[in-house]
Amino acid sequence: MKLIGQRRPRVGPAALAALLIGALAFGTPAVSAETYAVPTAPVAVTVVQADGGLMVYWRGAQGSPPITNYVISGGPGSCPVIVGPNARRALLPALSKEAMTVTVEAVNSYGFSPSKASTGTIAANSLASSDLKNVQLLQFSDFHGALEASSTAIGAAGLAAAFEADRKLSKATLTLSSGDNIGAAPPISSQFGELPTIRALNGMRLDVSTFGNHEHDRATQHLREMIRYSDFKWIVSNYSSLKGLKASNDKRAQSYTIIDRGGVKVGVIGINTSQTVDQVFPGNLDFTYAGVSSEIVIQTGVVKAQRAVDAATAAGADLVVALIHEGWNQNLGGEALGPLIGFAEDLKGVAAVYGGHSHQQFSSVVNGVTTAMVKNSGVQYTRTQLCVDTKANKVLGSSVEFIGKSDVASLTPNAAVTTMVGGYKSRLNAKMDVQIGTVADLSPRGGRPAVERSGEAALGSYTADLVRAKYEVDLALLNGGGIRDTLPAGNYKPADATLRRPAGTQTVGPFDVTLGDAYTVFPFGNSISTAQISGAGLWAALENGVSNYPTDGRFPQVSGFKFSFDSTKAVGSRIVSVTKTDGTLIPKDTASYSIATLDFLVYGGDGYSQFNPANQQVRDLLVDVFTEGLKADLAAGKVTTLKTDGRITVIK
Repeated sequence: MKLIGQRRPRVGPAALAALLIGALAFGTPAVSAETYAVPTAPVAVTVVQADGGLMVYWRGAQGSPPITNYVISGGPGSCPVIVGPNARRALLPALSKEAMTVTVEAVNSYGFSPSKASTGTIAANSLASSDLKNVQLLQFSDFHGALEASSTAIGAAGLAAAFEADRKLSKATLTLSSGDNIGAAPPISSQFGELPTIRALNGMRLDVSTFGNHEHDRATQHLREMIRYSDFKWIVSNYSSLKGLKASNDKRAQSYTIIDRGGVKVGVIGINTSQTVDQVFPGNLDFTYAGVSSEIVIQTGVVKAQRAVDAATAAGADLVVALIHEGWNQNLGGEALGPLIGFAEDLKGVAAVYGGHSHQQFSSVVNGVTTAMVKNSGVQYTRTQLCVDTKANKVLGSSVEFIGKSDVASLTPNAAVTTMVGGYKSRLNAKMDVQIGTVADLSPRGGRPAVERSGEAALGSYTADLVRAKYEVDLALLNGGGIRDTLPAGNYKPADATLRRPAGTQTVGPFDVTLGDAYTVFPFGNSISTAQISGAGLWAALENGVSNYPTDGRFPQVSGFKFSFDSTKAVGSRIVSVTKTDGTLIPKDTASYSIATLDFLVYGGDGYSQFNPANQQVRDLLVDVFTEGLKADLAAGKVTTLKTDGRITVIK
């Protein structure tokens, strides 16, 4: 499978080969090297009829970092092309006689420009070669059991309806997920063993998913049961063994799959983050097969995944798509940064790369390959059009759109999925619609970068303070990634209409908090552990906590002390100062402090190796401590206020 960038493929009449990529003498205006952004939109887009489709002309955009490609598309069902940065015309192949609205977008490493459009009509004798096919990919990631629609989330029934509408636009449509479908989910999924989410994915007619780290939040046996209930295929290409993920001969994880859809054979491979071993509870990657105990080892790099790409191609795939549970982190200094970018650069022979894990929107063309990822919890999905020459086994190009809640608002949610979700909802509300507190304001979570993963978060400080006070310890340290929603939770919808809840963009309360909110914010079932830690150990723990700043879930939320850090310093020296709340220094020495943290962290989760599991004392569930604190304020007639106080300082 070979993606065509600036080469001239033979895909039909001679004029198509000659005119696919043409360069005119338009210069690109100079821009400041210190100003980085996505490109400006191309200008003066015009189209004329041509042999094989529409000839599209445009004038160049401005870009810093430099423009790497232009993407020309006719929308759903079309045959997009990708050309080089100096091109100023391209032939857009026509697959039908219908008029097309053509868009041209400039691309750099930061992303896509706004599009510039023009409309053209296809002549009866101007169709492209019949070997050219459209493939449409509908992709999402990090769904995390967000079954219910909210002010931002589309919801399972809405996604099912949207996908069904999109499938009518192209016969060769596949629906894909880059992992974390389950785990870290609101109670409507987690309280029923995640089965509601699997049933919802079946209702969405998902075709293929890879695994994310949260698929392993429970034991391998549980994941095997989820595979048993799945009507879609699970694939992962970088696991040492797939034996533990075999529910039956028909329901099992595979290293790749090929789906023949609309006359096109689409191969799919998957990569899960190697950080999974640090991000799940110890033992969750263990399995027993044929009486032999073993462990899933998740390979770094692309060696095993590349073998899967090559195997799918050898088995007859017309193109191969990569689902990667790794993310883009940030754009900095003219470069797009994050593991997803590295994988997209290293994989060979793939037509599109889809990421996940870091819960942020990103799209660009990396080494000629469209690379994209979406926000989490069903807020959006990508709709990608690819143009594949099935005879030559080549892809001419692809274009990607982000589809959000407003884009599908006119669709009627899928009735069957609505009924299924409603059944679980009615069972859940009887237990979870119990008021446990009142908060003065909506406590935020997420953002770009996520507040709880990049600095002090009000919800993190409040919870850490509760934990430290309950167990009367010197210090408390929690992981920001354990916070999974705002408070009140956007992904929990009480049935009790008398409860005061945020509406629209409202952030000022008071708002009522329910037990369902607590379980949505803290869904993991982690327990509090108390232990001892030295000053040197605390410095090392904090160093680990900021090591993947600004997007990783290991970022610390703390109580009983303050710290400052500089992310630009060398590894091992990023923590600049650590003091008690009163300003007393906590030196990097052997002095011992009592600390409350999570059992997950004590056992090495999120890379924390500074605790001794043998010396911990396991206490209560974190969610119970959180609930108890809110209930105490409610009983006292107090509205709980969550705020930051400067206990974490980000220098750079």
